[in-house]
Amino acid sequence: MRAIVYSEKGPSSVLRLVERPVPAPGVGEVRVRLAFSGVNPTDVKSRAGAAARGSFAEVTPGQDGAGTVDALGLGVEGLAVGDRVWLYLAQHEQPYGTAAEYVTLPAGRAVPLPEAAGFELGAALGVPAITAHRALTSGDVARLSPGSFEGRHVLVQGGAGAVGNAAIQLARWAGASVIATVSSDEKAALARAAGAHHVVDYAHTDAAAGVRAAAPEGVDLIVEVAPAVNNPLDQAVARHGATVAFYANNGGDQLVLDIRPTFSLGLRYQGLLLYTLEAEQLETAVADVSAAVSAGALRVGEDAGLPLHRFPLADSAAAHDAVDGGAVGKVLIEL
Repeated sequence: MRAIVYSEKGPSSVLRLVERPVPAPGVGEVRVRLAFSGVNPTDVKSRAGAAARGSFAEVTPGQDGAGTVDALGLGVEGLAVGDRVWLYLAQHEQPYGTAAEYVTLPAGRAVPLPEAAGFELGAALGVPAITAHRALTSGDVARLSPGSFEGRHVLVQGGAGAVGNAAIQLARWAGASVIATVSSDEKAALARAAGAHHVVDYAHTDAAAGVRAAAPEGVDLIVEVAPAVNNPLDQAVARHGATVAFYANNGGDQLVLDIRPTFSLGLRYQGLLLYTLEAEQLETAVADVSAAVSAGALRVGEDAGLPLHRFPLADSAAAHDAVDGGAVGKVLIEL
């Protein structure tokens, strides 16, 4: 099979296209013939050496993907050869991920994909959708379903990013009034396409006033991508008892809190990382995300606010460079 590998950390030029034997699934594993691999910042950072996740002599990157079950290992139940699936944490704690024609992984990380959902959508779930789900369930709402966020206001900081897009779509499906912040007209159009009820351009307007206009009593939950720089805005628009769920360090590595306003507002700060979620949190996220996919509530493409950038497997280095360069939308490797 064709696969992308690297044997040392570094720039995208360390990625090589090679031929490797088709792997056999082990006990409790499935083998999947990939249609698409999703590229995320975590893949780029791991390859570059900024994030250490296991030490292997050779690595095929890619946590996310979608394709067809090709073979079953011993003891696998609930899946069959020919099933369409989306994958998450495919390369977690093992050397070989989804930037290859085939991948083997624990069966629980291969999730049935409805016939109506394309493989592009399946490959775009994983990291963004599960991260968004955990952020949204960091406050008073433990599960996402239609109506579970009824009467609540959710602020999504960075509404044009992949996680932001998933958070907007999931929160709207759950009944929230969704406010998104963006930095340009182009990104504002994408956030609206994703389903945001209100969009605030923080780069050219008074962001706090814009958010307060949409949520006069404050927002109940904030999905935060840049806590170091956005915390003054978060505190200005949060209602008492709100949760700030942060999943990245865009804009800086140090979050400084003014103690009195923080405890006066009764704020809760919840950090989250996909790789350290509890098994129950992952299972809940997968179940809720799958329900949203089945309901048609999660979509990809320009009309869903998430433009797709497709690269052939041989151009995986260019795909990594696109993510590293801040490509707006979702970068996919087409197998």
